[in-house]
Amino acid sequence: MLLANGLEPLEMAAFSDVFGWANLLGNESIELVDVGLRADIKTTFGLNLRANFVLDNVDLTAFDALAIPGGFEPAGFYREALSEPFLDVIRSFHSQGKLIASVCVSSLALGAAGVLKGRRATVYHQANGRRKRQLQESGAIFIDRPIVVDGNCITSTGPGTAIEVALNLLARLSGEDNAQWVREKMRIPSPSTEWYQAAQL
Repeated sequence: MLLANGLEPLEMAAFSDVFGWANLLGNESIELVDVGLRADIKTTFGLNLRANFVLDNVDLTAFDALAIPGGFEPAGFYREALSEPFLDVIRSFHSQGKLIASVCVSSLALGAAGVLKGRRATVYHQANGRRKRQLQESGAIFIDRPIVVDGNCITSTGPGTAIEVALNLLARLSGEDNAQWVREKMRIPSPSTEWYQAAQL
């Protein structure tokens, strides 16, 4: 899980909890490793975190997938999430054909890294909003749905989608049965078909 300063805690916690439960109760051992460009991270709402690993000290080829929580501009999220070291991580996973799961505006980092050209994706957006335009300007085909999966990339529209993104990533890594087992143990209801099809405005 790649952490940028200014991330949103709920979006990070969805990955931490789903993969933590999967590691404890799932059908195979799955370790989630949190990595930051810096050790000390201040979140969108002021919670201070300390990443277990700093990017310079990890081997990106050792991981099976990449998870990226989103964040807020006033908290400085884009300064790190759109920086070259951050984008290079995305490019590395993409070049290896590995899964990349993003929540909310972190799909803009995927776009800036050049991995969404000609691919379907989504982002948090408002009517005539600049985030949608940013995504499209990166070459992505904007789809107005809560979660969009195209190839190895998962994108979504907001913090309320984070747990479903995490479960989707878990299912793709360890199987649908395992993800469903974790969902049931965590008491997470399954969204309706309508939820997955609903426009976000």
